[in-house]
Amino acid sequence: MRIMGLDVGSKTVGVALSDAFGWTAQGLETIRINEEEKVFGFEQIGKIIKEHEVSKIVVGMPKNMNGTIGPRAEASQEYAKQLEELFGLPVILWDERLTTMAAERVLLEADVSRKKRKKVIDKMAAAMILQGFLDSQK
Repeated sequence: MRIMGLDVGSKTVGVALSDAFGWTAQGLETIRINEEEKVFGFEQIGKIIKEHEVSKIVVGMPKNMNGTIGPRAEASQEYAKQLEELFGLPVILWDERLTTMAAERVLLEADVSRKKRKKVIDKMAAAMILQGFLDSQK
């Protein structure tokens, strides 16, 4: 059984999956969503859960640098709650402070163009969130 990692934003959700052993995380895709119109990509997430036999979901929770919870973290909490209700899987909220910036830095160091960075940043951030969780389980 695999673990899914999600980096939830207001316009996209980055998706990553663990390997079958739960050792490594790989970015899978970026799902377009629209928070304002209440389009959250749950149908696509459901397909991924089925196809890859996902047993647990890790959702990044972007706490403020001082550890407090702001509007984006509250949105992640709500998203996690809906995932749990829809799919009946355990959902873990994982502190993801700075993962998007770390992913951006890696891509910049690799000299990836801005256009290509935009396409992969969310799934890469999801992979970093998931890898942090996997590493904590060892």
